[in-house]
Amino acid sequence: MAVDLWAIAVEVARAVDISSDLAPNSELFVPDSRRAWARLAVAVLIGSLGSVGMWSVVVALPVVQTEFGAGRGTASLAFTMVMLGFGSGGVLTGKITDRYGIVTAIGVGIGILALGYIGAGMSSSIWQFILVHFAIGLSSSATFGPLMAEASHWFYRYRGLAVAIAASGNYIGGTIWPPLVNFGMQSIGWRSTHIAVGLFAAVAMALALVALRLLMGAGTRRNHQNAPPPRVDLRLSTNALTAILALASIACCVAMSMPQVHIVAYCGDLGYGVARGAEMLSLMLGFGIISRIGSGFLADRIGGIATLLIGSIAQGTALLFYLFFDSLTSLYIISAMFGLFQGGIVPSYAIIVREAMPASEAATRVGIVIFASVFGMSFGGFISGVIFDATGSYGAAFLNGIAWNAVNVTIMLSLLWRARQRLAMA
Repeated sequence: MAVDLWAIAVEVARAVDISSDLAPNSELFVPDSRRAWARLAVAVLIGSLGSVGMWSVVVALPVVQTEFGAGRGTASLAFTMVMLGFGSGGVLTGKITDRYGIVTAIGVGIGILALGYIGAGMSSSIWQFILVHFAIGLSSSATFGPLMAEASHWFYRYRGLAVAIAASGNYIGGTIWPPLVNFGMQSIGWRSTHIAVGLFAAVAMALALVALRLLMGAGTRRNHQNAPPPRVDLRLSTNALTAILALASIACCVAMSMPQVHIVAYCGDLGYGVARGAEMLSLMLGFGIISRIGSGFLADRIGGIATLLIGSIAQGTALLFYLFFDSLTSLYIISAMFGLFQGGIVPSYAIIVREAMPASEAATRVGIVIFASVFGMSFGGFISGVIFDATGSYGAAFLNGIAWNAVNVTIMLSLLWRARQRLAMA
C-alpha cells in the first residue's frame, strides 16, 4: 500500500510542479523527470571516464613487463591489484555515498585516480607499478557501484532501466579506452600515456562532476527520508540478504570469468591465434552493453530477481555451448551470445538491493555485493587456469563454470520463491 501511495504522490508532484524539471536549484526533485534523465546522462559519462582503470592495465602489461624485465605472472599482479582496489573501494565509496552523497564519493575518486596514474607513469620498479594500481582500481570503484545505487534513487517507474544504463558506462569505457591507450603508448610511450590519461580523465570527470552537482541542486548530501520504500519483502534481514546476494554474486562471476579471462588463450590453444580471441572478447563487451540496457527494461516489468534468474540460466546455456562447439565461426557466435546473456547480471544485483533494502543503505550494500563479484571474477579466472594446468584442457574448466552457475540459479530460484510466497500471503 505504501508503494502505491508513493507512486500516486510522484504522479501528483509531476503534474503540479513540472517546472521543477527545469529548476536545478529547486529542493523538490521528481523521480523519472527530465532532470533525472539529465543526471543519468552525466553519470554515464562519468562512469565511462572513470572506468579507464579497469582496462588500461591490460593494454600496458606487455610493454611494462618488457621494460622492467619481469615475468608475465609478476606483471599480471597489477591487474590483481586493480581488482582488489575496485572491490574494496566499492564498499568504501558506497559508505561515503550513503553518508555524504555521490558528488563527494566521485570527488575523492578523481583525486586518487590522478595520483594513481601519475604514480604509475613515474614508477621506477615493477613493484611500484603494481602497488599503485590498487589506488587506480579504488578510484574506478566510485564510478560503478555507487553510481548504480545513486541512479536507483532518481527513478521509480524506470528504476531498472536507469541502473542498467548507469552500469553501462563501465562497458562503454571498455570499448573506448583500450585503443586510445594503445595509440598513446605507440605515440608517446607508456609512461607519458599514463600521466596524460590521469590528467585528462581527472579534468574531464571534474567538469562532468560540476554539471552533476548543479543537477543535484542544493541538497548534494543524500536525504533518504522521502525515498520510496522497498518494493519486495523477502522476510530476511538486510545482513542476511546481503550475504546471500554476495554468495550468488561469487557463484555467477566464477562462471562468468571462464570465457572472459581465458577466451584469448583458448583461441590460441585451438590454433586460431590470440587476435581472434581478442576480437571475441570485444564482441562479448559490445553485446554486454545491449544486454545491460535490455535487462533494465525487463527488470522494470518483472523485477530484479526474475531478471537475474533469466540471465543466469542463459549464461549457463552459453557455457554449455562452449563444451560442444569449438569451430571459429561457432566461437564468435557463442561469444556474442555469452555477452548478450551475462551483461545484465551484475546490474540486477543493484536493482534487487534497491527493491528489497532501505534506500539509506543502498550504496553500501551494492558495494559489498560488487566486492563479492570481483572476488568471484578473480577466483574464477585463477581456478580455471589451475584446472587447465591439471587436465590440459579447458573442458573441465567450462564444467566448473557451469557448476558454479547452477549454484547461482538455485539461490535466485529460492529468493524468487520467497518473494512470490510473500506476495501470495499479502
